[in-house]
Amino acid sequence: MRLLTSLVTLFITINVIGQELVRGKILEAEEMLPIAFATISNLTQNVHTHSDAMGKFSLAGVKIGDSVFVSMVGYKRVQFVVSSTTTWEIPMISVPVELSQVVITPEINTLNKIKQVDLKLNPVNSSQEILRKVPGLFIAQHAGGGKAEQIFLRGFDIDHGTDIQISVDNLPVNMVSHAHGQGYSDLHFLIPETVQGVDFGKGPYYTEKGNFSTAGYVNFKTYDRLDASTIKVEGGRFNTLRTVGLINLLDEKSTSDAYLATEYLTSDGPFESPQNFNRLNLFGKFNAQLGSDIISVQASTFTSRWDASGQIPLRAIESGQISRYGAIDETEGGETSRQNFLVDYTASLADGNFVQTSAFISKYDFELYSNFTFFLEDPINGDQIRQKEARTIYGVQSVFNYGMPWFAGYLTLENGAGFRYDDINGVELSHTRDRKKTLDSLALADVNEFNGFVFTGATWDIGNWMVNLGVRLDHFKFEEEDLLSSSYDRKSLNNAVVSPKLNVIYSPTNTLQFYAKSGKGFHSNDARVVLREKNQNTLPAAWGFDIGSIYQPTKSFLIDVAYWSLYLEQEFVYVGDAGIVEPSGKTKRSGVDLGINYQLSDQLFVYSNINYANPRFRGIDERSAHIPLAPTLTSVGGLAYRGKNLNASINYRYIEDRPANESNITTAEGYFLTDLNLRYDKANWAFSVAVENLFDVEWREAQFDTESRLADENEPVSEIHFTPGTPFFLKAGLTVKF
Repeated sequence: MRLLTSLVTLFITINVIGQELVRGKILEAEEMLPIAFATISNLTQNVHTHSDAMGKFSLAGVKIGDSVFVSMVGYKRVQFVVSSTTTWEIPMISVPVELSQVVITPEINTLNKIKQVDLKLNPVNSSQEILRKVPGLFIAQHAGGGKAEQIFLRGFDIDHGTDIQISVDNLPVNMVSHAHGQGYSDLHFLIPETVQGVDFGKGPYYTEKGNFSTAGYVNFKTYDRLDASTIKVEGGRFNTLRTVGLINLLDEKSTSDAYLATEYLTSDGPFESPQNFNRLNLFGKFNAQLGSDIISVQASTFTSRWDASGQIPLRAIESGQISRYGAIDETEGGETSRQNFLVDYTASLADGNFVQTSAFISKYDFELYSNFTFFLEDPINGDQIRQKEARTIYGVQSVFNYGMPWFAGYLTLENGAGFRYDDINGVELSHTRDRKKTLDSLALADVNEFNGFVFTGATWDIGNWMVNLGVRLDHFKFEEEDLLSSSYDRKSLNNAVVSPKLNVIYSPTNTLQFYAKSGKGFHSNDARVVLREKNQNTLPAAWGFDIGSIYQPTKSFLIDVAYWSLYLEQEFVYVGDAGIVEPSGKTKRSGVDLGINYQLSDQLFVYSNINYANPRFRGIDERSAHIPLAPTLTSVGGLAYRGKNLNASINYRYIEDRPANESNITTAEGYFLTDLNLRYDKANWAFSVAVENLFDVEWREAQFDTESRLADENEPVSEIHFTPGTPFFLKAGLTVKF
């Protein structure tokens, strides 16, 4: 044993001799502010690293005479020959965005760099557009604008977030054991103008991402500082009015940054029964450097109210009973609110290592009125339901990042631990009429859910290779007290899941990358499922892999392609609309993702993403193995123009017809839509025009194969029910900077 230890020590020593660990900082040239996530590459030694939130970095294996370059989207590339291995301070000059600023290095999420180009060329200007920034992700709204969007990705009808983890500055958005549905993700508290970047990954391959990250994850990063204060006013069709304010609170010379953002939106929508939708957002953020450490504090509050026309049956339109924008039950709708408080502290350690700790508390209230079946269950009063809850969420996470030269490469260790606790009161399902009278209480409970977790990951960069290995342990405690029981009825159960990950990246040049990703993920089920199905698999695993490549044949052309597969175990699902537990079988999804980005000139950019999936249930007759509403072929793309003052883009999104039930007898119609954005900028003001559905296409946004009965019908009918998509929608805005 001593001999083995000595040989290992000798091998490490030999590989470290002659190498220098250089530390430095990446700064914005004009105001000398730190630049996070810049790529620093040693071309001679094939080693790279990234700057942290404070712009600091450590680069291993540096020798005198090595060639080093620094790159970041939106900045001019810096390249130099090493003449000294002392501490470096590297300023970067801001320049217009170009595809040439994307540098391919061995890292697990290179596609994020490409998306930053799109985000800068086509900034989001509505909450619906935020999620669409993820390639291949589609959304649908079907309850008056205030309900969380229905999400589709990689052959999944994710409902409102069951199989995708969504967060903002690492604050979780998904709601566990929710009154409407597991994983419910209402992102409307996020003001689009505060979004600086989007971090995303498809598949269950990321150690730090836990619950819900089966099809993937999305984390939005808000600005730490504003370049200027702005006020924006927008108006459009359907009595739409939106105002946004972004206000710097500290002097530019201050070592700290603070700003306040606010948004107010009101709209009636295209429906005959006005949506009466209104939403108010307030968001504040403070950042300060405390020596070599950094602290960030943010707080926000959000509230919205709306009416909805709901999903309407096709037969009611064809018979002339209602128009395309009419309603069977015009008293649907709801209200919701959320308050968040988040503290993030990054403590710098020696040799560029650091510990990042975040803690949050979130208060959330939800009330939703729906009527999916009209008079199927109650021919007299109708089938309207109320879903309601009030919850408080607490959470803490701490991650220790440590790096060191190791075996002719550089090893980075990431170890984390934390918890999330949901205290949910009055999770309700009731039968109501006209949103005023409660006819029957169908379910009412208090739910507590605890998720504690630890994870460890190791990333080894050696030459053109990167190997990432990790494992995660999640422990859950589920508790429910049935408030409708005549006696005290409280149940509890503990469960745990282990999730290993392995990813290998190979980049023979800084224009080509091959990768293989694999891992196990999971999504928790509703606490009521877990407690009622104790002998079943209620923490279903998802096993997946990706094999792909990213290639940049020229500085202006970039293409990415991936083949992927994902297998989900048997699970049981709590149906919040009915208060029952239903089994869902084993599933397998496989497909191909293709992305193309091309800069035609200094001013013109074109991009397209095509996503194919083959989603099927396993172990049953192939004729009945279709997964309802799961997308099979989707595509988004567009053309963007960036001029001195004028910026413009025209974009499309397409989704193919897909099965609406297991036997594919009923079809959910696809659509092809085109949007247009124009913006004219001067020194202190900008004028913008946005058009959704430029060619006024009739399309169905959310679609379901539902059994329902109308007031004059004797027998129920099963057919497509849908919400009509937005017709031609024009809005214009004026922005003033000061």
